[in-house]
Parts: sequence; structure tokens; C-alpha cells
Amino acid sequence: MLSKKDFKKVTDWLWEIPKSFRSDMRVPARAYVSEKMLEESFKDRSLEQLVNVATLPGIVNYSMAMPDMHEGYGFSIGGVAAMDAKEGVISPGGVGYDINCGMRLLKSDYQSKDIQPHLDKLATEIQKEVPSGLGRGRQIKLDIATLDKILEGGAKRLVEQGYGEKEDIENCEANGRLEQADPSVVSSHAKNRGRDQVGTLGSGNHFLEIQKVESIFDEKVAEAFGLFQNQVVIMIHTGSRGFGHQIATDYIRVMMGVMQKYGIQLPDRELAACPFNSPEGQRYFAAMSCGANYAWANRQMIAHSVRKAWKNILGKNASPLSVLYDVAHNLAKIEKYKFGGKEVEVVVHRKGATRAFPPGHPEIPERYREVGQPVLIPGSMGTASYILVGTEESKEAWYTTCHGAGRTMSRKAAMRAVSGQEVIKKLGEKGILIKCWSMRGIAEEAPIAYKNIDEVVEVVHQAGLAKKVVRLVPLAVIKGE
Repeated sequence: MLSKKDFKKVTDWLWEIPKSFRSDMRVPARAYVSEKMLEESFKDRSLEQLVNVATLPGIVNYSMAMPDMHEGYGFSIGGVAAMDAKEGVISPGGVGYDINCGMRLLKSDYQSKDIQPHLDKLATEIQKEVPSGLGRGRQIKLDIATLDKILEGGAKRLVEQGYGEKEDIENCEANGRLEQADPSVVSSHAKNRGRDQVGTLGSGNHFLEIQKVESIFDEKVAEAFGLFQNQVVIMIHTGSRGFGHQIATDYIRVMMGVMQKYGIQLPDRELAACPFNSPEGQRYFAAMSCGANYAWANRQMIAHSVRKAWKNILGKNASPLSVLYDVAHNLAKIEKYKFGGKEVEVVVHRKGATRAFPPGHPEIPERYREVGQPVLIPGSMGTASYILVGTEESKEAWYTTCHGAGRTMSRKAAMRAVSGQEVIKKLGEKGILIKCWSMRGIAEEAPIAYKNIDEVVEVVHQAGLAKKVVRLVPLAVIKGE
């Protein structure tokens, strides 16, 4: 049994389990947490999962967990691991079921006092324009040929069709498209699940929030990002819906079936993996890339609907919404790093974790290259969210940071602890509006079910994984059931 004494304290914000802890570990395991968070992490299997990930063939440097970590499928959510692209494996459990669940932030030229008189109408209009809820789709179903073009082209495909601006793509991770996508390796069942869900919010912790900039920590970076005090912004949090879930389901089954063929033995079947360069590994990577492109297209279409609602309420001459950035949470990506004087190609698995590239990185939009990549970290429903910036210090963590607050309570436990009406009342007392089709959905995502976002982001900041730029607070929350 794992206990606190098995950890070596590296800094106040970083703890390590040495490789010698278990004979099957190939690398040490690291957790970016405060001492208090470490002690709380023994409540679930997340630390055990962190150690198990350290046994994957081809893993490089460390198995890592971010401060929002909690138990997931195979990998903990908040888990990060890089595999050698030539010798290592790829594991769907290291990406998760919601492929490219991620964040997009739209910024306005308005202050909160300008929007406050229209807030209720605006939130209602956004709820009307953006379908949300479990399995809920649009009335129009795309044909498979049209869907395949979206799977290949991602957000770029939608912009080409008039659903957005060129700048939307420039301010998007990977320009909203992974080129390795191949629709032919995606099952017809997955495609059918995705035909009517482009531009929909989904359920669970997915949300749309109208927020304002409450505090600025770094004036220079905030200015480079186009952010100012009391500015109204809109945060979109969703992913690849049932389409990505089905890809994960299909390929976890495939990998469980071929592990023996490749002589792979792992301590947990949920880590099911196969060599990255094997036919199965390449097919999963191509299918996962389709899931990623679908999610970017989904957020692009939602942004289009939000802009429509914005103009409907504020008028055709209202100052438009522009994209600050769009970043993924659940992806495996090929990245190059220099170690010991030579360049190494690795497949970085980020599950419930987000990339945070430093100043000068070639994959950052040119307008941000001097200061670093915008990092979007949402809080739980009705709590603060943060915008941070990537740093060179986080190279040891593959330039990665956390993706949110992180759950401390299951959805069922949250529903037992609090009612939807109570949550609405408490948030209403803080002046926060909530729009949701389901009381159950509100209870499941109550703030008490999550870690304290301020404490989580403080670890990120102090550990140098990313640096705080601004703190956002919600004005209105629109969410699925």
C-alpha cells in the first residue's frame, strides 16, 4: 500500500516516488501538489494509477500528475506521460474518453457594467442557440461525407464554410486541426453518434460562462493577451461528445485484444496499450486525431452560435467577440524536445492536463510568441477561473499544467450532499445567474464536489508550470444537464 512516507519531497510543490518503489516501474513518479493536497490524494486510486503509468513501455523521464489529479480510467485525470515515439506505446487511457475536451475563450471590448443590464437575456439567448445536455444534438444531421470533411479539416473546415474568422484558427492549438486524422479508421457507430452533435455543449462538467476579469497579476502579459480590468469574456468548455467517447471505447477494446501479441504486461488492464508504431497504434492515433478535430470544430460552431446570440441581444453594431485562445485537455501529441544535445521525438499523453508552451515556442501564435502561450484553467461551476501563461520552467513536465480544479466527490455523492435548488440559491446570493435544463445536472457539478481552484492554481504558479495572468469570476453559467 502506498503511503506518504513513500514520497520524497523535491520542493514544497513537487513530490516524487522513486523508481525503486516497485520492481516494474521504469521511471520515477511525480506529483505536483502541496503537502495538504498530497495527503488528500490517498482518498482515491489516483496515486496508485500514477505509479502504474510508470510501468508503460517506452515512458521517458517521469510519470506525472498535476494538482487537479483524481481517479480516472487507467491514468488518473491530471496524468501526464511521454513515450519514446520509436520504442514506446500509446494508451487510450492516457487520453481519456472525451478526446480533446478543451477550453475556448472569447473576449469582448465591453466592461461588466455595460453588459449587466442585458445579462439575463444574453444568457437565455445563448442557452437557446447552443443545444446542451446528455446526448442532445442539433435538428440537422450531417451526412457521413460532410462529417468526414470535418474530421479531416477540424475547425479550419468550418471557418472555410463561413462559421468564423481566420483569426479563430490562428489562435487555436494546432490551428484547430491534427493532420494525422484519417476518417477511414473511425467506426460507423462513432460517426453516427457524431452526426448531429457539432456545435453542442453536452452534459457533465461542460459549460459556457459569461465572466469578467476580476484581478490582473501580470499587466504586461494581460496587455499582450488583450485583457483589461472588468472586461467581459465568454468561456466555452466542451469536447468531442459521443463521437470521441465511441472512438475511445472501440480502441480500448482493440488494444486489450493485442497486448499479448506484443508481449505487453501491465498492472492494470485499463492501461491497455500497444506500440505507437504498430498498425493498431497508428490506427488509434489517426482515429484520436479525428476526435480532436471534431472537438475543435464543435467549439468553433459553438463560438459561432454565441456570436449570433451576442448580436441578437446587443445589436448588429455591437463590438464583436474575438478568440483569445483554444486549448485541448485530453490528447496524445507528437512533440520534439532536446535532451543531452540531441532532439528526441515523444508522444506526450495529457489527460485532464493542458499544454503550456513558453515564450519563443514555434507552435504559439506569433502575436503571443514573445510572452508565451495563453493557458485557460476553468474553475468548477460558479467559482473563479484563471488565465495563465506558459513558462520555460515547465520543460521537465513537458510544458504541461493542470486543466481545472479536479473533482473530490463523485457525481452521486454530490447529489446526496446538495440539491440543485440550494446551488442556484447560493450562487444567486453571489449575483451569479444559472441556466440549466436539469436540477440534477446542477447538483452533480456543485462547487463542493471540486478542489479549491485558487489552491490548485497557486501550486501551478509556485511550481513554475505556468504563471498567473488574470483571475476571472462568473456572471452567468449556462450548462448541460
